[in-house]
Amino acid sequence: MSQEHIQACIEACQQCMTACIRCYSACLKEDNLDMMKECIRLDRECADICEFAAKSMSADAAYSRELCRLCAEACERCGDECSKHEAEHCRVCAEACYACAKLCRSMAA
Repeated sequence: MSQEHIQACIEACQQCMTACIRCYSACLKEDNLDMMKECIRLDRECADICEFAAKSMSADAAYSRELCRLCAEACERCGDECSKHEAEHCRVCAEACYACAKLCRSMAA
């Protein structure tokens, strides 16, 4: 894998982590909090996994490929959940999740 591809994946993970954090923070302010519970949960998980994946790639860790595979799955699940909601923060999060999932899948291949 080229260094440019690895760096692009690290940056996608960091962007996704930020989008997820912003999304769950905004979800906590929504009127119907009960409807947003799964979105908040998946945002938190995805943000944590993206952070860990980015750190592992930065350190050239032996388990980076496996973490990227897991990260792609978490991002896809989070993106699917965010896509169910009309809020702008959910739309932005879904886009970041799908972009990260695509790059992480290629890293895991």
